Amino acid sequence: MKILAINAGSSSLKFQLFAMPAETVLCSGIAERIGLEMGIFTIKFNGKKEVLELPLTDHTVAVNLLLESLLKHEIIADFSEIKGIGHRVVHGGELFKDSTILDAEKVQKIADLSALAPLHNPAHILGIKGFDAVLPDVPAVAVFDTAFHQTMPAEAYMYATPYEWYADYAVRKYGFHGTSHLYVSHETAKFIGKEVADSKVIVCHLGNGGSLSAVLNGESVNTSMGFTPLAGIPMGTRSGDIDPAIIPYMMQKTGQTADEIVNDLNKKSGFAGVSGISSDARDITSAVANGDEKAKLALDIYTKRIAQTIAAYLVDLDGCDAIAFTAGIGENSAIIREAICNRLGALGVTINSEVNNATQGKAAVISEPTSAIQVVVMPTDEEVMIARDVMRLAF
Repeated sequence: MKILAINAGSSSLKFQLFAMPAETVLCSGIAERIGLEMGIFTIKFNGKKEVLELPLTDHTVAVNLLLESLLKHEIIADFSEIKGIGHRVVHGGELFKDSTILDAEKVQKIADLSALAPLHNPAHILGIKGFDAVLPDVPAVAVFDTAFHQTMPAEAYMYATPYEWYADYAVRKYGFHGTSHLYVSHETAKFIGKEVADSKVIVCHLGNGGSLSAVLNGESVNTSMGFTPLAGIPMGTRSGDIDPAIIPYMMQKTGQTADEIVNDLNKKSGFAGVSGISSDARDITSAVANGDEKAKLALDIYTKRIAQTIAAYLVDLDGCDAIAFTAGIGENSAIIREAICNRLGALGVTINSEVNNATQGKAAVISEPTSAIQVVVMPTDEEVMIARDVMRLAF
């Protein structure tokens, strides 16, 4: 059975086609620069890779190109082979506590939540509608970034603001990257020989965006991102947590609007803002090696905040079996993993530098046998989780 996993962004459409239930990846790729003068379409299959440059005026054009490519490269014989489509959706608010089979009413509810994720949910709607226009009879499932964190207790997700902000305007911590946190926490527990239902795992999902979660017995009890993905640790271009009084202060000093300041916090902060060099961790670590002081400061702020969050989550979990690193930075940057772990000496964490340096993009225990907490690298697989949810709900 062939299942498509789709992740639509404002100007992109990522995809993987799985043969289920074997979870074999038949092809993967991305349509980029949708809506711009010239787009890029990349598809990988059977060890081959095709890259096309052509106009992609909207998401429907990208969807049609993807489906036509599946036929052209004989990945499928006809569209009837696609039995289900899973769509990643960033924000499900409090309406969606689990993945769900989509219908017109639910699509409208996702659209209504766009105020909570204005950069993401509208793009997901475009992707959902694009596929529905071509494959209207194929079951479609929405898989929400926020759903995994719906198990957080009120003491974790509530802010100490007037209660009416929550009751009337849904202001609370939602958390994101939930599909990744779910996959990695469960796989890490199994990898170290623990039952998921009797495990305490801290997941560090570190990419250009980043978040941490405290996962108790397979369920999220805390996470670092908040009402929006801007909260938590510093990231590639995001500031992470700051004193909220900085916003009106900077408005007064610069004459900018609140939206412009928030845009700076989202797109001009983090690694990029502090270093003045790049939002890419590889560029930052390279600059540090060459003695750049601002790059070192950016890296120090980043690793310190992550280490502090890990330490705080030991309180939520009353201990910890494993700290798991995942996503682009977490899976591939031995330098950053070691820098974070070196700040956790008070927790009894020690890592094996040789094993850490040899580990890139594969599952491994990188801590010393004597470490009080095991440290694991665990590649994430959000797409397979999407495909699994399509199977769980639609078949």
